[in-house]
Amino acid sequence: MIGVVAAARYPAVMMSQKTPQTMKPATAAKKLGVYLEATPAEFQEGVVSRDELNALQADPPEWLRELRRTGPHPRPVVAARLGISISGLARGGVTEPLTTEEIDALKADNPDWLERERATQAEVRKEAVRIKEENDRPRT
Repeated sequence: MIGVVAAARYPAVMMSQKTPQTMKPATAAKKLGVYLEATPAEFQEGVVSRDELNALQADPPEWLRELRRTGPHPRPVVAARLGISISGLARGGVTEPLTTEEIDALKADNPDWLERERATQAEVRKEAVRIKEENDRPRT
């Protein structure tokens, strides 16, 4: 009965077609793990639907495969590839996107700041495991 009343009172609500969910290019780039400014102009200028994003993830075009392979990479990807946090990147003075080649060079050089940040990250992970195990333990 309530549905009939609602339909009579708000016919547009009951009859509206579902519009596809879209996102800004920056959001789509973040979900794809790529640096927006390095994507093609048509990607940067349009909107991306959820279906388009799923298609890009399932079967990436050559430009996306190349970006993921060589970069430039956004900070979250750079941090993950170096095994440190995004804050650690900033502390190390890395504020710009890096290419895979630049990341590999940093790993090879292994500067003091990178070594410190990796040790810090290892401690953070160890502490997270300890806390999880403590919380998962049955209480008596």
